[in-house]
Amino acid sequence: MKKIWMTAAAVLVLGASLLTGAGAARSASAEEVAADCKAAYLMDDATGVQMYAKEETKRLPIASMCKIMTLLLAIEAADAGELSYSEEVVASERAAGMGGSQVFLGAGLSYTVDQLLKSIAVCSANDSCVAIAERLAGSEGAFCEEMNARAKQLGAENTLFANCTGLPKEPQYSCAKDVALMLRALIAHEKYHEYARIRLEDFSHPDGRTTQMTNTNKLLRAYGGCESGKTGFTNEAGFCLAACARRGEMRVISVVIGSPDSKTRFAAASTLFDYAFDRFVSETYLRAGEEIEEPVTVRGSATKEVAVRAQSALGALKRRGTEEQYTVVTQCERELRAPVAAGQEVGQALLMRDGVEVARTPLLAAADAPRYTWWEAYREGARMW
Repeated sequence: MKKIWMTAAAVLVLGASLLTGAGAARSASAEEVAADCKAAYLMDDATGVQMYAKEETKRLPIASMCKIMTLLLAIEAADAGELSYSEEVVASERAAGMGGSQVFLGAGLSYTVDQLLKSIAVCSANDSCVAIAERLAGSEGAFCEEMNARAKQLGAENTLFANCTGLPKEPQYSCAKDVALMLRALIAHEKYHEYARIRLEDFSHPDGRTTQMTNTNKLLRAYGGCESGKTGFTNEAGFCLAACARRGEMRVISVVIGSPDSKTRFAAASTLFDYAFDRFVSETYLRAGEEIEEPVTVRGSATKEVAVRAQSALGALKRRGTEEQYTVVTQCERELRAPVAAGQEVGQALLMRDGVEVARTPLLAAADAPRYTWWEAYREGARMW
């Protein structure tokens, strides 16, 4: 079976082909959507397809939307077992001394990782960002190197981080498209949504103090289906917002950079969401982790067959009213020789549109199938004899 390897950029190009009339949508977007901001981007979460763009690759300051990457690295570290949400982190003098948005950490006091991440997601706490950065990388500077490396992995080509907070510092920039890519990676983690949907909560300090945290993402209340998001503001960046909203199975991501005031940024994001839900429909034909109908037979193992699952989802974004036929075709080995490891690639699932391949995902073995032990081989041989 022939394998096709694609870079992140190639996947995005391929994803764009899933949208009927994608080129027309891009050229007409300026007329169809009025977003009062310096730059904006609208993306379908499931397919990564661009639905609207305005100066999407222009390098601009993004203020506290920078914290999307800070949160992403921390939650990924927790998923990898490198960080525990219950672990206590001692706030350094530098972390406690950060200005701007903060929860007023006390230098030398201990806070749980869960507390710190929640304060970053809810009230954009700069002091908590630095405390997390120092815990994960030893210093904010070293953490920024990790932020930049992860951005490149995500295909964020116009992003450079100089700190983990988004406070003004040169050189530091990103763009609307890159912010969408970062938020897309973050919203794949349910832990982030647990934090981001909190509207009001008290932050308790070990010394008995309490700081009230208020979520600045007003779309949580004002826009039906808004799940989460990250605001940002500095005089340099203007008013910014990266948010996601869901209607049915369709989830979209909108990014707004450089609106003139807070009310305008929320209006711009709402307009982008309305445009997406009014004009497009997203359909999933194979879900991530879904088993295909037939298991794979295994020879040389006491485990006679293993289930096969899709590594990633296969879906398509279509303009409402268009008629297209999509089917999923599997290319899979029907028989394997032991040993087989869980997660081992055993085939591919292809999404076909009118007979033409538009996307694919690996098919993975769902369980281990080790070779016969000596006794199992003897018993099997005796049975066959």
